[in-house]
Amino acid sequence: MELELGGKACIVTGASRGIGLATSVALCAEGARVLLVARDLGRLAEAAERCEAAGEPGSVEQMSADVAEAGAAKRIVAAAQERLGGVDVLVNNAGTTNTRPLEDLSDADWQRQWELNVMGPMRLMQTAAPLMAERGDGRIVNVSSSAGKRPGLNNAAYSVTKSAQLSLSRVFADAWAARGVLVNAVTPGPIATPLWTGEGGLAEQAASASGGDRESAMAAMAERIPLGRLGTAEEVAATIVLLCSRRAAFVTGAAWSVDGGYVPLFI
Repeated sequence: MELELGGKACIVTGASRGIGLATSVALCAEGARVLLVARDLGRLAEAAERCEAAGEPGSVEQMSADVAEAGAAKRIVAAAQERLGGVDVLVNNAGTTNTRPLEDLSDADWQRQWELNVMGPMRLMQTAAPLMAERGDGRIVNVSSSAGKRPGLNNAAYSVTKSAQLSLSRVFADAWAARGVLVNAVTPGPIATPLWTGEGGLAEQAASASGGDRESAMAAMAERIPLGRLGTAEEVAATIVLLCSRRAAFVTGAAWSVDGGYVPLFI
């Protein structure tokens, strides 16, 4: 299927690993030009090498930024305009979580998740959407979480702000649809990325809390998923890239589950 993404100028946050990296590689493979945004310069350089191998020469740019900082959005969008010539696609993927009981969450924990999952994407959309509207076309995809549809107690601050991110996506979808800017979200479930499977990741944290080991914790999670396994970053990226393309030209305001059936709701 031709996705007609050749030459499109894309911003991907949290692009140095996991879903963000897989999405960036997939966009480059479709002929898009991508500004990779993340905090770690070393990981960014490694990610850029993978993306360049998948795409056209000169199609990848990198920028170190923390999207939770108030001034980051304007700097990121300005960099895309300067280096890529504009912004056609924005993928708000930056985010992280850990296992922390409700009673242990501090005000700072709640505020950090709010800035990362709500204010950061909001500022980027607020800055990029008008530029897309000037062209009469644009795609924004917010990477939320199954926790935004089915809140959990592993980290309530993450779940609550991911729910808010879904609401934010719908608000921007309604605000910009008439001007050709389509805004959607994806809600991944447990995905086999470093956030889940890496050293110190969610599986290891769950194992520590239960007195088991990481492999047992991952097996227990897989049993809770109807498809019987964790997803892959590439599977989530495939849905994101579709939503970035002209093949999803009649889709806006949606929250697509990519969770193997983990959340048993029709939303």
